[in-house]
Amino acid sequence: MKAELGQEEKRLLTIRNRMNRRRPEFHRQEWFRYVRLGNAWRKPRGKHSKLREKKGYRHAWVESGYRGPSRVRNLHPSGFQEVYVSSLADLERIDSKTQAARISSNVGMRKRKIIQEKARSAGIRVLNEVK
Repeated sequence: MKAELGQEEKRLLTIRNRMNRRRPEFHRQEWFRYVRLGNAWRKPRGKHSKLREKKGYRHAWVESGYRGPSRVRNLHPSGFQEVYVSSLADLERIDSKTQAARISSNVGMRKRKIIQEKARSAGIRVLNEVK
């Protein structure tokens, strides 16, 4: 199943895909030195921080110029808008042309299979389908 997108949305999705391939990984300052820091981005606030001063030899800094086009910002790469589903009632509110279901992780296997069968019969795409 494919999302019904206009020419402009298709063009913007390809631009976002190209931007995602070129976007650098943003690491926390000194993420390589201490395992306990992790590498999730944190803004450097130190007085003598070379990264805060944006010295040229330091790694990439999170800035708004790296964002994708606003019209396709929260879409799945397939073009669908993701809707979390945890019950059959949630499934009935989905528009199958523009939205796709993502079954919540706290749903058990028995209920998950029931939701998947109902979605398949309604023509709704499930993004994290279990075979």
